[in-house]
Amino acid sequence: MEDAQGGEEKSFVVDEVNAVVKESIENTIQNAAYHHNKVAQWNSNIVELCLKKLTQLNKPFKYIVTCTVMQKNGAGLHAASSAFWDSTTDGSTTYKYDSKTMYVIVSVFGLAI
Repeated sequence: MEDAQGGEEKSFVVDEVNAVVKESIENTIQNAAYHHNKVAQWNSNIVELCLKKLTQLNKPFKYIVTCTVMQKNGAGLHAASSAFWDSTTDGSTTYKYDSKTMYVIVSVFGLAI
């Protein structure tokens, strides 16, 4: 049982990271409607909150967090990412927040130290 818990402490747990991202987005956006003048601040707040909360998990990772805030107006968005890493220790997740007026898409990459 100890080994399983020890492995959990050193692994990138997608559900745990997604919960951090969801909380960071909701604390920042707070059901607000899309407003162009607020997007830059929202972006900064979301990535900073995510990084703060992820580092508080005390896991042996370096994190990379990206955030895209897009007005919901029918426009398309296509994105891709690729990484060369150790798939047994490193990981990534993308979380999409969807409101009536915007999308917020956050990607987190966790690289084992």
